[in-house]
Amino acid sequence: MLLRKSGSFKSIIRSSEITPQQTVKDFQQDRRRFLTQTAALGAGLVAAAHVPSIFDPAQVEAAQAASSRYTVNETQTPILKAATYNNFYEFGTDKSEPARNAHTLKTRPWTVQVDGLVKKPLTLDVDTIIKYRPMENRVYRHRCVEAWSMVIPWDGYSLSEFINLCEPLPSAKYVQFITLLDKKQMPDLPGGYDWPYSEGLRLDEAMNPLALLTFGFYGTFLPNQNGAPIRVVLPWKYGFKSAKSIVKFQFTDKQPRTLWNEIAPREYGFYSNVNPTVDHPRWSQAKERRIDTGAFPHSIPTLPFNGYADQVAGLYAGMDLKKNF
Repeated sequence: MLLRKSGSFKSIIRSSEITPQQTVKDFQQDRRRFLTQTAALGAGLVAAAHVPSIFDPAQVEAAQAASSRYTVNETQTPILKAATYNNFYEFGTDKSEPARNAHTLKTRPWTVQVDGLVKKPLTLDVDTIIKYRPMENRVYRHRCVEAWSMVIPWDGYSLSEFINLCEPLPSAKYVQFITLLDKKQMPDLPGGYDWPYSEGLRLDEAMNPLALLTFGFYGTFLPNQNGAPIRVVLPWKYGFKSAKSIVKFQFTDKQPRTLWNEIAPREYGFYSNVNPTVDHPRWSQAKERRIDTGAFPHSIPTLPFNGYADQVAGLYAGMDLKKNF
């Protein structure tokens, strides 16, 4: 062991790089929870192996090989951390609560409405949507506005494929995602929010090849707390843009309402692209705490567009990204 004899600890590590005390406390609690939750999650994975699965192992393996352009060469977050450290306010505002509470969510039967500026309104069964296109496996960085991040392998297919199925009219400029609202399934739904949860994109953003319509992760089913049975994943934006448990796609010619933007427009812009130069009013976005195989998260620099600038920066050419954050 190499010991430093001179200089204070404060002089070795800048204060901005020290993991906040609350984060350390959260992860100390989570490590204990992981031990108790492993058995429950493991049982679910074993049970899934004994029922017809939407994920064919050979298909997932082939998709992993074929989708290397969507794979980042970074350490993946273990599945137990990805499944037990979540934002899903309908099932609790603490990061650990969705994993404990979302068992009340019933993901079958599940239908999805397509409405608004489309050739013909549709109501589709989620399994019809799942079978519409072959699955791809994509390893994406997932960045949360609270400055923590994960690397997760998601299973699904391009959102653009589904949008083509919906046949939006030429006048459609935006798509809004509306999530489930059911107080019986969400008995502890917190007050003070304009439920149901809603998010939205410009249509050209939604058609970008990076945007993923998602049904699973780590080659298996999508846990309830991670947005089962259908969600979107938008890796160049903050995580709250990636709406979970979607029940409706609404196409419109006007910028749609989004829950966080309406509650706190100064803190949550409509675009919500990952931008290290635009601080949240209550914290810096210049660095993030990566949650991976280590006991605690480690600090790394935040990348513009979460590292996907080559693929998406052109969508925002000419825009003031500090004003349109």
